[in-house]
Amino acid sequence: MSYTCISVEDAQKLIEAGGATLLDIRDPGSFSEGHVQNAMSASDENIEERLDKADKEKPMIVYCYHGNSSKGAADYFFNQGFTQSYSVDGGFEEWKSKL
Repeated sequence: MSYTCISVEDAQKLIEAGGATLLDIRDPGSFSEGHVQNAMSASDENIEERLDKADKEKPMIVYCYHGNSSKGAADYFFNQGFTQSYSVDGGFEEWKSKL
């Protein structure tokens, strides 16, 4: 498998270790209503910019609403050269309920 599904807790540990890029792939309106601290919004309009600026050697953590769409995005990032690509199980809803 090209990417790894991780729990909210494991995602938080990677972030706390430093250097991870956290992408929210929900729609911009949902992002503006609330998102995980330090997350960046990624959409079709800005995905190339996000790819260009991110360090491909550092963890790329992707979340969506419930952890389904982020799997495809995490696979995409892996195929773009990110060595550590993760999809957060349960997505933003799980993150919101746990942290």
